[in-house]
Amino acid sequence: MGHVSKRLYSSASKLAVSTSQLKQFPPKEAILKPDSGKPNFFDPESWATLQPPPTSALTAFAHRIGLANVLSSADVVRRACTHKSFVNLHAKYYPSSPTPPTNANLATLGNALMGLFASEHLHAAYPHLPTRVLKAAVSAHVGPLTCASVAQEMGAVPLLRWHRQPTTPTSPALLHSDALASIPRAITALVYQETSLQSARKFVKSFFLSRQVDLRSMIKFRDPKRALIETVEKFGHERPKSRLLRETGRYSNSPVFVVGIFSGQDKLGEGFGSSLKMAEYRAAEDSLHRLYLTRTPDHLLQVPSSTFPSKQGNIYKTGSEAPYTPGVLGEAEILYASSGRSNIVAPKRLTLEEIEAKREGLDV
Repeated sequence: MGHVSKRLYSSASKLAVSTSQLKQFPPKEAILKPDSGKPNFFDPESWATLQPPPTSALTAFAHRIGLANVLSSADVVRRACTHKSFVNLHAKYYPSSPTPPTNANLATLGNALMGLFASEHLHAAYPHLPTRVLKAAVSAHVGPLTCASVAQEMGAVPLLRWHRQPTTPTSPALLHSDALASIPRAITALVYQETSLQSARKFVKSFFLSRQVDLRSMIKFRDPKRALIETVEKFGHERPKSRLLRETGRYSNSPVFVVGIFSGQDKLGEGFGSSLKMAEYRAAEDSLHRLYLTRTPDHLLQVPSSTFPSKQGNIYKTGSEAPYTPGVLGEAEILYASSGRSNIVAPKRLTLEEIEAKREGLDV
């Protein structure tokens, strides 16, 4: 068996179905006639990419993700799994054939819907979450890598039709994960078009928003003690004070100190460490995490998009909107350690000594 034949069988084995489902295998382009005298430039990878997935695989995919009533035809599923980069490859090998429909418009609409659902859900669930952390949490839930991972779990990898593209002056390189991420976005748009906004939100919540994301690791402070002082002052509570709660091995080579931070009689947080400074640092950080990661109970969680009707129709008709009780808006995050890389010049901040002197009425 020649090198081209080996590559042909290897590429064909990566298809969604066996080669027995194809109309002709090997294809006539791969067969070299002995009397032709011309070199054969057949590309097995490109040929395997151009083969459409069978109807049975597309139908099984729709039933597997529970959207058989929405993705009712194989053409709709095939369009959702066809990336716009596939058009150039198809036109190169089949210039006279009609251009296959792609999921470009659907992916754009689905991406906007997923961003809307994730933003309102996280803002309602964590009303005190800082803006930068909220953006990072949205990307963690419905970002490109998450969409590609969900598409892989759905079993959409064999159904994807795309073509790798190198980096150009106007666009970055197209990777497999980028093309794969367009499938869940396109499906979200199809659910929205065929049913309602509520159904699309339910689909995104089931596959994306139900996942656990470690938000605690996203909140970092250079000086949590100072950030805590400004936060407590903003809410109008007493100045936080550190108290040693427990200790062991002070004069040994492995001491452990447990420090708590209190605002009046209220305990804000607790931390431990091998030194008092480390324990106080962790206690201040724990206090900020308790504030920013305060979660709204699920039975009280409501989002603005829940006002839309659950069925298709005119949303402006009287009585078509669902009841909605807006939640309490959280306080904006403190200025310290939250300005990011913006060009806004922040005002000069007072030092801890200046803040203490200002409280005592002294000139600074």
